[in-house]
Amino acid sequence: MVLAGKLFLVEVDVDADLHTIAAKLKGFKSEEKLKDNDKDISLITEIKDLHLTGDSLHGTFIQDQLLDVYHHGERVHIPTTSEAPFFFVEQKQKGRIVLTVMEKKARANNIANQLSKILFITTGKIVEVGIEPARFVRFHEDNFEDTKVIFFDDVNLPNIKKLSLYGSALGDTSLYVDHLKHGKIWYIVLRSKRHGTVVGVTRNGVVTIFSKAKKEDFIDYVKDEIIGLI
Repeated sequence: MVLAGKLFLVEVDVDADLHTIAAKLKGFKSEEKLKDNDKDISLITEIKDLHLTGDSLHGTFIQDQLLDVYHHGERVHIPTTSEAPFFFVEQKQKGRIVLTVMEKKARANNIANQLSKILFITTGKIVEVGIEPARFVRFHEDNFEDTKVIFFDDVNLPNIKKLSLYGSALGDTSLYVDHLKHGKIWYIVLRSKRHGTVVGVTRNGVVTIFSKAKKEDFIDYVKDEIIGLI
């Protein structure tokens, strides 16, 4: 099963730490009551499985939603529950806290905004990460032999927005060097030398593991190879 997630930066005051975040998230539960076709529906959002482990705070974001389905000629609302693991990593030497939400991009963005509201009363305190293009190039070139796909954005050629390369040993090709002159690397698919998994990474912190992997494998990979790129 493909595992996906997205990284974010927490804009915190100098005194904020994982213990403060844990205290605010512990036991969080909210309920939204709706009426649908004269039926009372209760939608719950809560945080469970919260625990501190070293420099990391782990938890699960659980949320009820109404799913709109077609059934015998009618649109029917069915309550569903989604669960998204998340983890904060505190880098004291850099004075920052990084959040990773293990969900696809759109859902991860939504959860990050909700966590921002829970922690800081407002959105905008948890923001997208960015990897400097030059650092992303070095990340790729450390994996020359194992890069399978490269997408370039910010292309300076008229009428061309993006460029892409597919194949093996992409770093050894003249096309790669030429593309790098005209754009910046946006997305890479490579095989991690340390973990042996096939991974896709974007410059704004979206990570997808295509190999067979567990949640713990995803967490280890992000902590070992991606957080340091930010």
